[in-house]
Amino acid sequence: MKFAKFAALLLCIILFQESTVIAQSDNFGAQDTLFIDIEKVSEKIWLFHVSLTNDEDVEALSVPLKMTAGLNRIVADSAVYVGGRVEKFALKAFRPDTIIQCVTLGMVANLAPTNNILLKGSGRLVTVFVSSLENKPIEKLIVDTTTTHPNNSLMVVAGYSNWGDFKFDTITVEQRKQLEIHPVVVIRQPKK
Repeated sequence: MKFAKFAALLLCIILFQESTVIAQSDNFGAQDTLFIDIEKVSEKIWLFHVSLTNDEDVEALSVPLKMTAGLNRIVADSAVYVGGRVEKFALKAFRPDTIIQCVTLGMVANLAPTNNILLKGSGRLVTVFVSSLENKPIEKLIVDTTTTHPNNSLMVVAGYSNWGDFKFDTITVEQRKQLEIHPVVVIRQPKK
């Protein structure tokens, strides 16, 4: 009986470590980091800045986020890309979902022959405003990563300058997976 409990515990530890390794990956140097900085604007409006520190060029990002304010229903009501590092990207998507209190942010550098790219560096990508649906004060806003329908998960796609000999129209699924970066996420609450 003791051996069975020990084996179950060991299995859980191994599975947990494996999921942690899978959750964060970067084949292009140091692990990239996505920062979410939360701020209170007023009693019923909060915001959070999404920033990225990357050491390779980036072509696209998918940032699905879950938000909660306790029992108070909230909504991500707008996103501001102006002044951010992805301002010139061809696609800057913002899809809020009030039912599950999520927002999916998508950023794609090029949809046609352009030279947009997110160069190596650090800084704000977008600011998202959150407000109360019930016209009640928001005591505390909590934001975390999630997966949204149909299968949007946190991911950064390395820029074509990192692809080596790969050509976009000949890249295999296995090679495409090598271009995916799953950054570390740091969420910072407002200072009191």
